[in-house]
Amino acid sequence: MNIHEYQGKEILRNYSVSVPKGIVAFSVEEAEEASKELGTAVTVVKAQIHAGGRGKAGGVKVARNLEEVRAYAGEILGKCLVTHQTGPEGKVVKRLLIEEGCNIKKEYYIGMVLDRSTSRVVMMGSEEGGTEIEEVAEHTPEKIFKEIVDPVVGLQGFQARRLAFNINIPPELVGKAVKFMLGLYRVFVEKDCSIAEINPLVVTAEGDVMALDAKFNFDSNALYRHQDILAYRDLDEEDPKEIAASEYDLSYISLDGNIGCMVNGAGLAMATMDIIKHYGGDPANFLDVGGGATAQKVTEAFKIILSDQNVKGIFVNIFGGIMKCDIIAEGIIEATKQVGLELPLVVRLEGTNVELGKKMLNNSGLNIVTANSMADGAEKIVSLLNL
Repeated sequence: MNIHEYQGKEILRNYSVSVPKGIVAFSVEEAEEASKELGTAVTVVKAQIHAGGRGKAGGVKVARNLEEVRAYAGEILGKCLVTHQTGPEGKVVKRLLIEEGCNIKKEYYIGMVLDRSTSRVVMMGSEEGGTEIEEVAEHTPEKIFKEIVDPVVGLQGFQARRLAFNINIPPELVGKAVKFMLGLYRVFVEKDCSIAEINPLVVTAEGDVMALDAKFNFDSNALYRHQDILAYRDLDEEDPKEIAASEYDLSYISLDGNIGCMVNGAGLAMATMDIIKHYGGDPANFLDVGGGATAQKVTEAFKIILSDQNVKGIFVNIFGGIMKCDIIAEGIIEATKQVGLELPLVVRLEGTNVELGKKMLNNSGLNIVTANSMADGAEKIVSLLNL
C-alpha cells in the first residue's frame, strides 16, 4: 500500500526524524490558510499523488507570497499530472501539501528496501539526490553506497556513520545524519515497510538534516497490525477494480491487453501471462484468486475482469490441488451464468478430479472451450480473438 508524501512525513515526525513543517490542503482557500499559519517567506505548493516525478510535471511550485500560493494552488488542484510513474493516463490532483521553504545547501538520496539476494534490509545512499536513483544506478553506479543490515542487531551507528561519510555529508552534520538514518530504519522495521525512500535528503544552510520528500510503501499482508497506517489509504489513488478485488481477497493488477486472466497462484499467473504473449496475445490483467477458489470468488473475479472494457476474451488457468477441479468447474459454470458471459472463455484445469471437471464444463451447454494444457489454452484464446 502506498501513502502520500505528507502522510509519510507525519510518520517520520512521530519517530523524531526531521522534516519541514507542512499542512495538507484540499482547496485553494485551505492552501491560503495553511500558508498564513506557516508564516514563512517562502512556501512550497506540492501536488499529492501516488507517483514520483511531480516536479517535472509541474506539480511542485515555490511561492513567495499569498497571491502566488493562491495561483499555484488553483493551477495544480484538479490538474491531471502525467509523470513517468503514472503512465499516459496520469493522475488527478485532489490534495496539496503546503510546506515551509528550506534554504537548501546540498541534496542527497537515502532509501531502504528488502534485498532478496541476502534476505536482509539494505540502506542505500548517494550524494546524487533530487534525481531519479535509477538513472544514477545506470550511469554512475559507483555513487551509490549500501549498508546491509543484520536483522538480529539492526542498523548500527557505525554503519550509518560510514554511509554518511561515503555520500559526503559535511563532517559537522554526520551526527544528525546518523540520527536521521537510525530513525528511518526504525520506521521501516516497526511499520512493516517494503520501500522507504527519501529523495532528496537535504542539508540546509542552517545546519539541519531533513527529509524534503518521503515515499513509503507498506507490506499489505502486515496491515492488519497497523490500523494507523491503513487509515492513510487513499482509495482515489487506486484502480477501482483493484479496490473491488481486495474486498474479496483477490490479487488484481490491471494491464493494457484484451485477454482477461483468472489464475490461482502468483507464479502460475505470471507464467500464464508469459505464454499468452508467446502466442501473440496481450493479457489484460494479473488476477490471482488464491488457493480457495470458491464459487463466490470466481464470480467476483469474472465481474472484475468484465468491468474492463478492453477485455475481449477470458482465459481461466486453474490448478486444482487443495481445491478439487470439479468444485472449481462448478464455480466457473455458476459464475458464467450469473454474469451472463458472452465473451470467448477458455478454461484449462489440472489436478484432482480434472476429468470430472472438464466433463462438467463440456456438458454445461455454455460457450466454454476446455484446454488440455496451458499452452493449448493460450493458443485457443488468442485464436478465438483473432477470428
